[in-house]
Amino acid sequence: MRRLQIGVMGSAADLRYSKDAEMVAEELGYNIAKNNAVLFFGAEKDYDSLSTAACRGAKRGNGLTVGVTYEKGKDVYQKDADVILPSGLTRGGGREMVLVLACDSIISISGGSGTLTEMAIAYQADIPIIGMKGFGGWTDRLTGQFIDARNRRKVLLAQTPEEAVRLALREGEEYRKRFD
Repeated sequence: MRRLQIGVMGSAADLRYSKDAEMVAEELGYNIAKNNAVLFFGAEKDYDSLSTAACRGAKRGNGLTVGVTYEKGKDVYQKDADVILPSGLTRGGGREMVLVLACDSIISISGGSGTLTEMAIAYQADIPIIGMKGFGGWTDRLTGQFIDARNRRKVLLAQTPEEAVRLALREGEEYRKRFD
């Protein structure tokens, strides 16, 4: 049976997230690795992000990491990622769709328009979303509620990185049973 594929989505460095948010993102990646799941993240070409911070944490935990990047080429900010998938698509919709649809569940922290796009794609595809509230951005706005009136699935709240990964594993396993 294949390993669970969990994505971590969050703000890019140009949104000036806090050091606390970066540390939590790294802990998310570390806990994903320690639970033998594969981390999927948005591989950026030009700067750091909370998603790449999760990659650093997963690497610290000896985990397998897969970065999905935009355009062509594998030249990304996080140099120690295990696999880089160039989507050939632009940042701002195309790359995000490939990234999210590869996941069994996603964990969101903070986030601007890219994270909002990723959350909306997950919602439309019925992929579980876990939110780390308390770091601002779209995650704080959407955690604990449905994204629209279809009421497909709420964005689940997690208080700690360990709880977020536990929920992502549980929900991802249920998702995999329905769609694999």
